[in-house]
Amino acid sequence: MRSYAVLTELAGKLVVSCQADAGMPLDGESYMLALARSVLLGGAAGVRIQGIHNVRAVRAAVSVPIIGLVKASQPDSPVYITSRVQEVEALADAGADIIAFDATDRPRPETVPALCQAIHARGLAAMADISTLAEAEAALGAGAEVVGTTLAGYTDHSRQLDGPDYALMQDLAKRALPFVAEGRIWTPEEAQRAFETGAQFVVVGSAITRPDVITRRFIDHLNQSPQAKS
Repeated sequence: MRSYAVLTELAGKLVVSCQADAGMPLDGESYMLALARSVLLGGAAGVRIQGIHNVRAVRAAVSVPIIGLVKASQPDSPVYITSRVQEVEALADAGADIIAFDATDRPRPETVPALCQAIHARGLAAMADISTLAEAEAALGAGAEVVGTTLAGYTDHSRQLDGPDYALMQDLAKRALPFVAEGRIWTPEEAQRAFETGAQFVVVGSAITRPDVITRRFIDHLNQSPQAKS
């Protein structure tokens, strides 16, 4: 079992999120493992993996740090990223080194302190996915080792932007709050700017591991050009 030092291991490096929506062609353990191996060949220092089975499959094949999470819709809450202690336990058993969870200020099945406590009970690091500065301060106060800008722009009360929320990153850096840059980072230049703003490490997902999303961005751009065919 790794200690919280795993965060130091990732400092200044790129982590790649390997995920696929349910029902998509890449939805499956073998595909997630292939994606993880591919990004590691490219130089990624770690991977962010969704789903218990996927975490277990990747853990059995790689030694790099794994950020594990579970996405599950809740009947009475908009919080869907690792929202319950039982999911924390399952991710720990599957081999995650860092557990990511939604720490936004919304109605939730279980509290942020309870999730942090469960993560720490297994000797793992807690990464709180937040959307605002206030949520970051609350999550760190509740025991999280680091916050991620993952949900900035994905809650009604956060800035709605097409790209990374650098203003949020700047606010976090000014207060010396440990943060990871994640969310709508599409280019190496944007990742570099996140590091320059103060990110401990950067997580990139769709721009690398989701060919359907990447293709759609190309198509949408080309369809807006004067040469586009109707």
